[in-house]
Amino acid sequence: MEIISVAVNGAYGRMGREVCRAILQEESTELVGAFDLHGLGQNLGDVLGKPGLEITIKELTREVLEKIKPAVLVDFTTPMAVIQNIEIALQCGVRPVVGTTGITHIDLLNITQWVEKSGLSAVIAPNFALGAVLMMKFASMAVRYFPQVEIIELHHDKKIDAPSGTALKTAEMIASERLKDPPEKDDLLKLPGARGALQDKIHIHSIRLNGLVAHQEVIFGGPGQTLTIRHDSFDRSSFMPGVILAVKKVPKLKGLVYGLENLIEFLA
Repeated sequence: MEIISVAVNGAYGRMGREVCRAILQEESTELVGAFDLHGLGQNLGDVLGKPGLEITIKELTREVLEKIKPAVLVDFTTPMAVIQNIEIALQCGVRPVVGTTGITHIDLLNITQWVEKSGLSAVIAPNFALGAVLMMKFASMAVRYFPQVEIIELHHDKKIDAPSGTALKTAEMIASERLKDPPEKDDLLKLPGARGALQDKIHIHSIRLNGLVAHQEVIFGGPGQTLTIRHDSFDRSSFMPGVILAVKKVPKLKGLVYGLENLIEFLA
């Protein structure tokens, strides 16, 4: 069995810790490095409550990454840092698997060029929960039968970007399957933003509350009926099967893969 060496960026955060645990539990992966601006110098084994694990949390730099030289760098950091992290990884010959959201269309164009120049591969997924990927897929199928659709996404109050990457990706997938655009209409807004944001002519509503993790509803409307497709992540462990899937597949890929749905085989 080929063992894939993995480093985690954002290892001190809640998602990062969960990723580290998942990498340690998987037989085909080996955790070789941990990066974060928080918890610098601490032993990751102490942070995770795993005696015997001796990995020091360090700041991500080219020098350190080239010394460790993992096959894959999993990144769950912030929208302000993620683009530089991806560039550093590719320059060091490391394939990034990215769950950090807030990446723009322009960012994706730049990352595509960096990946092609490096001759490597990268996976960027707005959501690693397999149920969320199915929710997006089902939504792109349903839009052919319903003339109207809106998206409501709900996340914890520490999430700093809005709308979520999942909501934007869902809108993109729905728009690509839409048979015709919805009719134009003028909303009488008593408060600016009351109808949410518009992406691909689809209204997206963002909610940030303590107690939530990651949730999304896609609501379709048609004559005399509605259809709601909803996914809920109640715990960060829900994202780990998708992260492991991406880590295992990225060494065999070429170019940039945007969206976990591109790594899953759907029935026709």
